[in-house]
Amino acid sequence: MKALVLEKYNELVYKDVPNPVIKSDEVLVKVMACGICGSDVHGLDGSTGRRIPPMIMGHEASGVIVKTGTGVSGWNTGDRVTFDSTVYPLNDWFTLEGMYNLSDNREVLGVSPGSYKRDGAFAEFIAIPQHILYKIPVNVTFEQAAMVEAVAVALHSINISKIKTGDKCVVVGAGMIGIFILKLLKLSGASKIIAIDSNPARLEQAGISGADHTFLSTEENLGEKISALTNNRGADISFEAVGKSESVNIAIDILRKGGKTVLVGNISHKIDFPLQKVVTRELSVLGSCAIRGEYETVLTMLENGNISVDDQISAVVPLSEGASWFNKLYKKEEPLNKIILVP
Repeated sequence: MKALVLEKYNELVYKDVPNPVIKSDEVLVKVMACGICGSDVHGLDGSTGRRIPPMIMGHEASGVIVKTGTGVSGWNTGDRVTFDSTVYPLNDWFTLEGMYNLSDNREVLGVSPGSYKRDGAFAEFIAIPQHILYKIPVNVTFEQAAMVEAVAVALHSINISKIKTGDKCVVVGAGMIGIFILKLLKLSGASKIIAIDSNPARLEQAGISGADHTFLSTEENLGEKISALTNNRGADISFEAVGKSESVNIAIDILRKGGKTVLVGNISHKIDFPLQKVVTRELSVLGSCAIRGEYETVLTMLENGNISVDDQISAVVPLSEGASWFNKLYKKEEPLNKIILVP
């Protein structure tokens, strides 16, 4: 089969590789669409340490089952499917406690942090365990289904926050995940939604996606402006969708006493952390890791038209052209959102 292989850092090659061999509990999926995630772009140069070449990246995908293992039940050839990005063991303590995204020995499609290597979906075919499969509704396209992973990550962060009707929320970082958090907050009962970003174009998109107010992260007296919009207290909940010291500090600074921030961004290994602010104001700092059962909800929302993803797809292009599109995303030559690669 053909695949887009990270041969070495900053070198993607479209080449022939062996077809995946499925286990008894797996299905072989013909990939119909796979999105380029921001983590894939960061993995291109090795900066995150989670993509060790040679390997096939890609974890936001959809396709059609073309073969089933001997132990597979309930799935048939021809089924249109998408799948979780986390491959988790069913007998793990964390899985059994309802936290499969934190399970020991879990693997992530298209990721290779050193402890394991799991090739991903920038390829014609991929082997997927049956327990992470989800059927695609008939009125949802393969391209839309390839966006489910990103929306599910955003929804998981909102579920982690335990938002209440009337909460005043701030989203720091209006990239792909931040935009979906904004869209979902609009459906979750937030009474005021504020977006903060360093990019004016992203803030414009944030306004379209549900933000009631938008601010540049460089604005003076940002905390005072947020306070004025939140009964002079500060936000109840903030969501940090970047993963840098500056944005995490903003997400903490604009909270009311007793508020909480949910950290979703994950591009930095370490950050400067305002310990005394967190302690003396009794703030809660929560981490949100990947997805924990939100796929089905997102697919239903897409089926019913409760959330849109098409506005975040910038281009649908052949997998063979993937290297050039990776290069555009990496160099930020033009404002691009999601690029979908089609084998």
